Amino acid sequence: MLLKNTDFIDLPPFAKGKVRDVYEVDDNLLLMVVTDRISAFDVVFNEPIPDKGKVLNKISEFWFDFTKDIIGNHVVTSDVSRYPKGLDKYKKELEGRSMLVRKVNMENVECIVRGYLEGSGLKEYKSRGTICGIRLPEGLKQADKLPEPIFTPSTKSKEGHDENITFDELVNMIGLERAMKLKEKSIAIYTAASEYAKSRGIIIADTKFEFGYLDGELVVADEMLTPDSSRFWPLDDYEPGRAQKSFDKQFLREYLESIEWDKNPPPPSLPEEIIEKTRAKYIEAYERITGNKFI
Repeated sequence: MLLKNTDFIDLPPFAKGKVRDVYEVDDNLLLMVVTDRISAFDVVFNEPIPDKGKVLNKISEFWFDFTKDIIGNHVVTSDVSRYPKGLDKYKKELEGRSMLVRKVNMENVECIVRGYLEGSGLKEYKSRGTICGIRLPEGLKQADKLPEPIFTPSTKSKEGHDENITFDELVNMIGLERAMKLKEKSIAIYTAASEYAKSRGIIIADTKFEFGYLDGELVVADEMLTPDSSRFWPLDDYEPGRAQKSFDKQFLREYLESIEWDKNPPPPSLPEEIIEKTRAKYIEAYERITGNKFI
């Protein structure tokens, strides 16, 4: 079933993001539901992408488990049969696209790791030779692998666009110790995940993590290494110097760049062909990464 919006009237709403609806279960637990909504350029589109929410949820589940020896996370369970009894009536909406998670005191920063030169990083490099204040070698081309993964944080904006910041600016915001921990954990997760993904035929060009504190311990939360939060490229088609084929939102972004739209609401309608191709790319990402058939 398609799920564009949720309305669980007996659960207090906790937060509503571009894709996720979050409800308060009790003082310690949240219910995170991944809808089929899709956004690009910070605008949510009217047409949902079938099965997208389930794909994102399953990929996050996989990576939370994969990285549990590197860092803890906020997940309690994604098994609907283990949810509190009062949620039984929503089983149809929740099955395969939700998680019961612990409340976390979130850091107000997006932790981005880049292993390849693309996106906003490419734009800054072309104009300044840097990304978020980090000086890079001269002569790099689009999609080139960087000498080593770099940590490039950004602000978390509820409205409008997130803004890239330097590491020094992050230190000024939250202090050196916390900033260093975010950097170290972000790069450790990216390094382990990207090595595994390559064995599955996928390059993780860059990705975004969100962290918070649970009982004083740093944990990773929200989503993890999904096609919404990452650039996934097919390894067998990788060729620096051009835009890469992808298993992520980049396909949709490129379509939107090709039409006359100023990237402000209201969004244009998405053609059925674009919806279907986007769905197929998300499913292929899941199947390649996990080795499981999407059902």
